[in-house]
Formats: sequence, C-alpha cells, structure tokens
Amino acid sequence: MTDSFTEGAADGNARYADRYARQTRFAPFGVEGQARLSAKTAAIVGVGALGCVSANHLSRAGIGRLILIDRDVVEPTNLQRQLLYDESDAAQGTPKAVAAARRLSAINGDVAYKSYAVDLNAGNVETLLADADLVVDGTDSFGIRYLLNEWSVKHGKPWIYGAAVGASGMTMTIRPGTGGPCLRCLFPQPPRGGTLDTCETAGVLGPIVDLIASVQSMEAIKLLAGHEEALHGALLQTDLWHTGWQQLGIAGARRLDCPVCGGERRFEWLDGDAAEPLTASLCGRRTVQVSPAASDASLDLPLLAARWAPLGRIELHDYLLRLRRDDGIAFALFPDGRALVSGTDDPVRARRLYAELIGE
Repeated sequence: MTDSFTEGAADGNARYADRYARQTRFAPFGVEGQARLSAKTAAIVGVGALGCVSANHLSRAGIGRLILIDRDVVEPTNLQRQLLYDESDAAQGTPKAVAAARRLSAINGDVAYKSYAVDLNAGNVETLLADADLVVDGTDSFGIRYLLNEWSVKHGKPWIYGAAVGASGMTMTIRPGTGGPCLRCLFPQPPRGGTLDTCETAGVLGPIVDLIASVQSMEAIKLLAGHEEALHGALLQTDLWHTGWQQLGIAGARRLDCPVCGGERRFEWLDGDAAEPLTASLCGRRTVQVSPAASDASLDLPLLAARWAPLGRIELHDYLLRLRRDDGIAFALFPDGRALVSGTDDPVRARRLYAELIGE
C-alpha cells in the first residue's frame, strides 16, 4: 500500500514537450489540454482487465497523478486480458495494484502513483478517493459501483462506468449536477445473484475489454482536459462477436425520485446500510474473499508468519502474507485483515479457515 504519491517528473522541459507532441498536435486537445491533464488526479478502482487498459492509457497520456485500487492478486488466468502483468507477477501472486504501479512507473516516470491493495468499501472510500478529480470503474461488483455512484453524487465528481463479459460490454459517463442521470437512475436495484453472466460463467475475450476501457479512457481525458462538450452523452453498448453498436441517449433519463441524485440524496452504500457480504467469490477461479467486520485492522504479518510456520509454506511480503497448505488451499492475508482463500469456492469453508487462522 502506498499512502503518498510517488514523485512525478513532469517539468515542462523539451523532453516533456516532445513526449506528448503527437497528442498536443490534435487541435481540439492541444498544449492547453495537456497542461490541464497533467494537473489532474484520476482513480482507477479495479486494476483488472478494464483497469489495466485505462491505467495504461492515462499514464501514457501524461495525467498528473494516478490512484490504483484493487483487492486481488495476479494469477495465471489474468494474463489473457490484463495487459500490465506478466508471468512473474502471476508466479509471485503480486497484488495487482502493486504490480500495475510498478509497471506504469517504468512506462512513464512523469506520472505520480498511489497504489492500494485493499478492498474499497464504505469505511475507506472517502480516504482513498479524497484526492481524485475523477474515478474510472474497473470493478466487477455492482455493490462497489453503487458505492462509487453515491460518492460521486455526494462530492459532485464524475465517474465512468464500464463492464465487459463474453464479447460484449457497455459504458456510461456519470456527471453529477449536470442534469444527467446517475447509475441508480438507470439501474434502480442491483441485479440478483445469478441473474447476470460473469467471466466465470460466460468467459471474456480480450478485445472487448480493450474497446470498453479505451472509450472510458477517452471520456476521462476529455473531462480532465476540460472538453465536456466532446463527451458521448450515452449508454454505449457493443458486441464485438456480432459486430454491433447501440447508443442509448440518456439526456432525459434522470429520475426525480432517484434515492441518490433526487431530492432524498440517500446514500445507502456510502453510509454502510447496504454493505457487501463478509464473503464474496471472485470472478474466474476457485477463490473466496473474506473481509473482517471492521475495515481499520492493521495486522502484524511477521508475527502471524511465525505462528503459521508449522502449517505449510510461508511467503511474507510487505503487502501480504501467504500460507500454502499441502491440501491445495492457499491463504493470502493483507494487512487490513482481508484474505483471499484459493482452492475452494465454498464460503463456509473459507470463513471457517479464516476463523481458525485469524479469529472472528
């Protein structure tokens, strides 16, 4: 976890100007757009398939500061579509936020980075996003999207929704205070479990991820460079397998009775009234996340490593402690008390193991 931005090197010198020459030559963007972009901060929540592409584009474009938030670690199944990671990241089980910041720092040292290997939730969202001018959605959780939506409306800051599964995807830019809808206007209730395809049930092809995240990145660049007039203003949907586009106008889609952006301004997710469950199965493999009831835990990982030494193979890093057992179970523990239990899709078993190793 990084609590302060790494040092950026942008200084307006000839090297800096030459680096961004091709995009400043695009007349609607220009030198002025570059200057605005380099003064802004974006947060990417979920540095998986969508988040890797968005982070890559914004870093290479020369955004000033980039906040990377992801609860997961790199695994071999990610490498087919998550473009910032390689086989060594997967072999080591490096947290995605850490691996992404490391790779992006090598791509563009002009940008300052913060990385958080944590689960975004109602208890930490205000702190983690405090510096953000804009948020790009790279998650696969409607609960987190509803949380981001409420944070956005509360603070009057934009966020860019995106989703991709199979060969289709959609994206929408939400700008509170402009008369347009928020996410809750279009999706009043989160979908019931099992009603939507996931990357586990339907798979996902890499090009649809690239396309949706590239649209998200372009919207972010327009907003941060001060060109709101160029936003697409729609819910964009596309299917690359059947090669079809659908652009749904949302100009009149705001609901006056929306509990979030309407008169009530009720923030159920932000206030913790609609918190996600203690356990959650992660997309794409047999892994269950177990989160503590309190989000402010700070565990002594070296102490736990010593205690767990007789139980299996131990890997201790600054950002996590991992126990690999002979029965195929791997238990990765983060300093905030969150754990990823790999080798099972049974939340009861995962919770029981958590209680055995950590306590309730």
